Amino acid sequence: MSLFINTNIASLYAQNNVANSQTALATSIQRLSSGLRINSAKDDAAGMAIAARMTSQIGGMTQAAQNANDGISLAQTAEGALAQVTNDLQTMRNLAVQAANGTNSASDRSSIQASITQLQADINQISSNTQYNGLNLLDGTLTNVQFQVGANANQTINASIGTSSANSIGNNQVLTVGKIDNAVSGTGTAGTIADIPVNNVTSGTLTVAGNGAAASSALTITAGETAFAIATAVNGASNITGVTATATTTATLNISGIGTSGNSVSLTLVGANNAKVTISATPTSSSDVTSLTAQINAASTSTGITAIAGANGTIQLSQAQGYDIGVLNNNATATTTLTGGNGAGPKTLAAYATAGDAATVGGQVSYNSPGSFTVTDSGTNIVAATATTTASALSAVSTVDVTKLSTAGVPIGANNALAVVDAAINTINGLRANLGALQNRFSNAQSSLTTTSTNMQQARSRIQDTDFAAETANLTHNQILQQAGTAMLAQANALPNSVLTLLK
Repeated sequence: MSLFINTNIASLYAQNNVANSQTALATSIQRLSSGLRINSAKDDAAGMAIAARMTSQIGGMTQAAQNANDGISLAQTAEGALAQVTNDLQTMRNLAVQAANGTNSASDRSSIQASITQLQADINQISSNTQYNGLNLLDGTLTNVQFQVGANANQTINASIGTSSANSIGNNQVLTVGKIDNAVSGTGTAGTIADIPVNNVTSGTLTVAGNGAAASSALTITAGETAFAIATAVNGASNITGVTATATTTATLNISGIGTSGNSVSLTLVGANNAKVTISATPTSSSDVTSLTAQINAASTSTGITAIAGANGTIQLSQAQGYDIGVLNNNATATTTLTGGNGAGPKTLAAYATAGDAATVGGQVSYNSPGSFTVTDSGTNIVAATATTTASALSAVSTVDVTKLSTAGVPIGANNALAVVDAAINTINGLRANLGALQNRFSNAQSSLTTTSTNMQQARSRIQDTDFAAETANLTHNQILQQAGTAMLAQANALPNSVLTLLK
């Protein structure tokens, strides 16, 4: 065998192996002590880049989840304030119902109005003062706010809340004008129902446009259409437009010259579905319309027309469904004047003993919606006297006044208040529903972010974290190799000593 002392190959091999085992042992110790498989790019360059990107996403999602929680808190704050507005409106409605009762005096209604005024102020205060982190929530300024609910750009939820101000919520309304028309005077023969004219409504299109271009409906109106029929058509499209309608017809009969000897009254009234009632009397005084009123009310189940006796021989007529009210002069020696409830007319039914004078009062339609809308009339007398577009006007909660009475003593202020407050409640309910949906969106976003972040952390762990079972085995393996290598290095370094035996 060959013996060398200048180059100890065995020692060099042993040194190299000890160095390798030392490096491997150091790597195992670093991984076990840090808990990371990748401590620098040299460990796994691609894995380190992937793990770094995942870390960025995880951090972004963690913050986005917190943003979503902040959004939930904001929506809950606004919804809680709106709950108090709802309570105020419910109380206001109860007060309006109380004020509508005929047993209340003017003083009673003033006291009720004082309570309503305080509620109006409270609603405005809530609208002005409700804040979250300095942001006004319910004054209408919080519009199109972006909530960052994702780790990347443009992963947002946009939200607008609206306003709960008493000046801004209520009933949006368009009120049509009831029409009146009269037929040609009779020619000496007794009047018949055929002499009663149709109302002045001509054929055309009624377009009701709610919020947004898609929320529009065009309704075909035929000539002579009643307010009842128009309201029915509008309500049939309310699921599209958000606009509802109610119809009513009112008129005043003013009979002059009654109470004079020989002056009699004979009229035929036509109401719903052409149902008629003929009334006749010879009043004993200028204000004696008791018998006529009683006869009208007795037939109200068929005509739908009710009557209230007024002063100086007047009779207030009402058709609650919105059918036309037709009046035919049969055999009157007194002069009868018919006036529409909105002041249309008057039309005088002349005192011909055998005349067929007649007149018709068309009803008026009230269009209502919590939101703004327009009504366009392409015909005549459907909404206005000429073809036009009429924008809705807001009757706000702040304008509620239950002290107002009509000339007949009807509490119109309280009745109007009910419509206004009901619409306001619907508006607030809509705002609360939107906030509830917004909270659900934030909650879903937060839940999704948490789940995605958890899954991504698990994926990053597989790439980056130390597998302690495998790495502990590597540590033991490298420790044994180091110990064995060190022992063998000592043996290899001693090999040249054998040359000395040859020199003895």
